Amino acid sequence: MIDPAGLLRGLIKDVSDFPKPGIVFKDFTPLLSDPRALALAVELMASPFRGMGVELVVGAESRGFIFGTAIAQALSTGFVPVRKPGKLPRKVRSVAYQLEYGQDRLEVHEDAIRKGQRVLLVDDLLATGGTLDACGELAVQSGASIVGMTVLIELVGLSGREKLRRFGPVHTVLTY
Repeated sequence: MIDPAGLLRGLIKDVSDFPKPGIVFKDFTPLLSDPRALALAVELMASPFRGMGVELVVGAESRGFIFGTAIAQALSTGFVPVRKPGKLPRKVRSVAYQLEYGQDRLEVHEDAIRKGQRVLLVDDLLATGGTLDACGELAVQSGASIVGMTVLIELVGLSGREKLRRFGPVHTVLTY
């Protein structure tokens, strides 16, 4: 019997001091090159939301695009990218969010999410919750109903989940 979490964990590499000293980066790129592991990760992220009426998957730049598009396909929905400033060509909705040191913005096309649409928010990793919180705020400003959020990895010591409670359930495949 295959241990799904064990298979995925075995492919995630810790990289010390990246992108800056004191950070232990969880590099999941080896998982992406293994077809069985990639399919498993996508299924484990998508399956809790089957039958919940998800109409649209919203994924955060940039690694949320990797899983977001695959999850959208698995759930037979569309996909909307949330981008950093200046990356989208048409009129955008924008929200500022806190980084560990400073502030940034995320944007979505103003007409990408329709009022009342049931959306699933996707990212690769949940740390402090800033990125998913900003994605959730963009969805709410668009009038969407958030079904939930799904991530591959959650760093539980950073308490990001607490910031996201107002948007609904957070599903995590692996915790560290």
